[in-house]
Amino acid sequence: MRTIKFDVPTKSTVSPENKAILEKIEAGVGFIPNIYATYALSGSALGRYTAFANGKTSLNNKEKEVVNLVVSQINGCTYCLAAHTTIGKMNGFSEAEILELRKGTASFNPKFDALAKLAKSVMENAGKIDDPVLENYFDAGYTKENLVDTIVAIGEKAITNMLHNVTQVPVDFPEAASLAQVEDHHQ
Repeated sequence: MRTIKFDVPTKSTVSPENKAILEKIEAGVGFIPNIYATYALSGSALGRYTAFANGKTSLNNKEKEVVNLVVSQINGCTYCLAAHTTIGKMNGFSEAEILELRKGTASFNPKFDALAKLAKSVMENAGKIDDPVLENYFDAGYTKENLVDTIVAIGEKAITNMLHNVTQVPVDFPEAASLAQVEDHHQ
C-alpha cells in the first residue's frame, strides 16, 4: 500500500507558466484533468509534455487512440484507460472496439489491426519486434514516417502512464472496465 500521497496541484499553486497552460487546457476540455495538473508539479514538465503530445504527426486522431489504448492497457494505467476510452468514443470507436483495441487487435479494421499489433509488440518487446509484425504494418499501408510517429506516440503515452502509475492521482474520467471484468461477463 502506498503511504506517500500526491495532492493534485491547482491553478493557484503552480507557476504562472503552468497556470497559463492549465487554463488553455481547461478552455479546450472544460476542466483540468488531474494528470495535466500533476505534470505541473514540475516547473517545466507540463510545457515539455504538452508540446510533445500536441506535436505534428502523420497519424490521425483515431490512429493515435489505437496506440493510446494499447499502450495504456499494457502499462496498466487506470487513468489513461479511462481517459482514452472516453476520447476513443469521441473519435467514433464503439465500446466493443475499444475493448478489442486494448487487447492489441482490431478485427473490425485491418489497418488499425496492424497498428495495434505493432504497438503491442513494441511495448511487450521493448522495440525488438519480429519482421512479420513490421511487414504486416507496412502491408496495411503504413510508411516509415508512420512507423517513427507510432514509436513517438508509444513513448508519449508511456510517459503519462508512468506518471499516473507512480503518483496514483484520482481518475477524473468515467472508469474504464477492466478486461477481466468484461471477459467474465461474456463467459
